[in-house]
Amino acid sequence: MPALRFMLNGEWRSEERASPTMSVLDYLRTVARLTGTKEGCAEGDCGACTIAVACPDKDQHAYQAVNSCLMMVGQLDGLSVMTVEGLARGDGGLHPVQQALVDTDATQCGFCTPGFVMSMFAFHQAGERITETAVHEALAGNLCRCTGYRPIIEACRRLAGLPPFVQPLAKEDAERLAVSPDEPVGFTAPRSLGALASALAARPQAWLLGGGTDLGLLVSKERQSPTDVISTARVPELKNIAVTADALELGGAVTYSAALPHLDDLFPAFGALVRRIGSRQIRNLGTIAGNLATASPIGDTLPCLIALEARVVLRRTTGARHMSVEDFITGYRKTALAPGEFIETICIPRLAGRQRFFAYKLSKRFDQDISAVIAAFRIAISGGKVASLRAVYGGVAPTPARAKALEMVLTGHPWNSEALAAIDAALARDLSPIGDHRASASYRLDAAANLVRRLHADSSGDEPSVRLEAL
Repeated sequence: MPALRFMLNGEWRSEERASPTMSVLDYLRTVARLTGTKEGCAEGDCGACTIAVACPDKDQHAYQAVNSCLMMVGQLDGLSVMTVEGLARGDGGLHPVQQALVDTDATQCGFCTPGFVMSMFAFHQAGERITETAVHEALAGNLCRCTGYRPIIEACRRLAGLPPFVQPLAKEDAERLAVSPDEPVGFTAPRSLGALASALAARPQAWLLGGGTDLGLLVSKERQSPTDVISTARVPELKNIAVTADALELGGAVTYSAALPHLDDLFPAFGALVRRIGSRQIRNLGTIAGNLATASPIGDTLPCLIALEARVVLRRTTGARHMSVEDFITGYRKTALAPGEFIETICIPRLAGRQRFFAYKLSKRFDQDISAVIAAFRIAISGGKVASLRAVYGGVAPTPARAKALEMVLTGHPWNSEALAAIDAALARDLSPIGDHRASASYRLDAAANLVRRLHADSSGDEPSVRLEAL
């Protein structure tokens, strides 16, 4: 079959033996025999499998940390890949990141260490200023069972002031990576919007793969072996981000990481929430369109998109159609996508007039945990009254739930403590939560009402809320 072509630790590989739909983690350990990359959880939580990848059409210094357990081998095509084995100097000496971990006694049992090394490598290679907040965020996707984070954080601090450690790709290597090879059997990565539409029209039952942070679990945890995958990652039009006078427009292959600066600017509470959806490893792969298409009732972006009245453009060979995100979700993990159709663009209107946006996430763990309850509110206060309100909850119904009864009892009324008297009864009409290991049904209802009380407290000030609390 046609070969996959990529660079692995600075050396060219033309891979014909491995299935393009096997996990990158399995490939590294069993085919490439690079066993420094570890399997801890196989679901993108622990970071032991972290590697770094760079794409030649971007800044060639910009290696990004990703979870190899959630990637398929086909996604490596055309990339430069670094594992912990590739960081050592030519004379056999340690890479400065590795040396910093040794000098601070941060290796401990050592199992998680390669993952920390690669996260630290990608963090520093990107040239980001090393602050306490940045260090903690860069390492949030790596868990240490020995619990000794202090020396690991100290090792990361020691990278401050050091230049990037890996030179950019040579021009000829970057050009060679950018050449579109023949597609491997079973894995297609179209290079244009039209080619993607044609591929889906011909094979509507194929897996449509964005970043793979959700579908990748079916390979890593469920051990499924898909026979036909179509990736959106190489379609330039789907990576477009446009900020207009009216809206933020995100292409269907825009990752969380790429969208974050714009969310921070226009909807700070949305940006703060995205940082809690997953680690940098997850955000560097996962797409907002993928989270939307999954249509999970605990998909954290969905309440935000619905509260902000976002719309989607759906594309197939016969043309495009537009609809609201609220109408796009048709049931539990069901959407309005027709066979052969995909999300081309998500359009999020800017806040207008007195509108403000607030988002709240309740979970047992602050970082990278599934929500027990999530709430998103777009509210406008005028003359001491609620001029308009859109309230949407996740985790409390089979789909993201618009709280229309709550909106009715609050809109047009004074925004004071007396207004809160009716919210419990209204939300009981709006929401139908279940009880599970994350929270009981009664807790979810009580929490949903208390988040309205939090909204009342927060919207009395001048700044948009970015508070997102753990249980």
